[in-house]
Amino acid sequence: MAQRYFGGCDVGSTTGKAIILDEKGAILASVIIPSEIDPELTSRLALEQACAQVPGLGDYKDLSYLIGTGYGRNEVPFADENISEISCHAMGTFSCSPDIKTIVDIGGQDVKAIAIDDRGAVLEFAMNDKCAAGTGRFFEAMSRVFRMDLEAFSALSLKAGRVIPVTSQCSVFAESEVISLLAKRNPPEEIAAGIQTAVSKRCFTLLKRIGMRPRVTVTGGCAKNRGLIRALSKMLAMEVAELPVDPQIIGALGAAVYARQRSNGTGG
Repeated sequence: MAQRYFGGCDVGSTTGKAIILDEKGAILASVIIPSEIDPELTSRLALEQACAQVPGLGDYKDLSYLIGTGYGRNEVPFADENISEISCHAMGTFSCSPDIKTIVDIGGQDVKAIAIDDRGAVLEFAMNDKCAAGTGRFFEAMSRVFRMDLEAFSALSLKAGRVIPVTSQCSVFAESEVISLLAKRNPPEEIAAGIQTAVSKRCFTLLKRIGMRPRVTVTGGCAKNRGLIRALSKMLAMEVAELPVDPQIIGALGAAVYARQRSNGTGG
């Protein structure tokens, strides 16, 4: 009997992610690429690169089942099915860390808080998609203000001895506030700490709306922001759980897990 493979493709606003699983649910390939203007092209490129990592797998047309998710999930015309990124982040987290019950997913242009049950299904969620403050694009803008890349910016606040508050709730006004604080020769690391704290407060507000339960984790590319994770841990008075896989691929992983379930007739 031929080997069967299952795919998940998460087409986000800033990156495209693809995961390939085998019949036992093991991750055979994972890919993260910058998003193209055309979401369909993003999905094709991500899947082609992922399939190329699996010996014996021709291309995504040879997958037994493929699920699309994310901002551009409706632009994956060759997927067998599309499932919301909220459900996929829940299932992806559950599949690798079933003890985690609360997720903060920080995407390129929105932030979501998700409560999940003991089977990986969504109990409740809350979303902030009215403003870019606290999103991946917000952190990209902040790193440009500080004249450094995202990795360097994420580490900057770890050096701070105190926190200089950044009070603006709007992304545009926050950027102006930070530029003004820097111009007054305030220590950059203390301003960066203020930015991380401000984003943590927004995350905490969303978490309170869904009834936060331990353990808590962060998914999406911003989960790699060490300064943010430390600030959020302090805000929650608990350690933010680290996932055993790259937090940026969790949505694609959840889609692939659903694909395997659906193909085997075990999905809901």
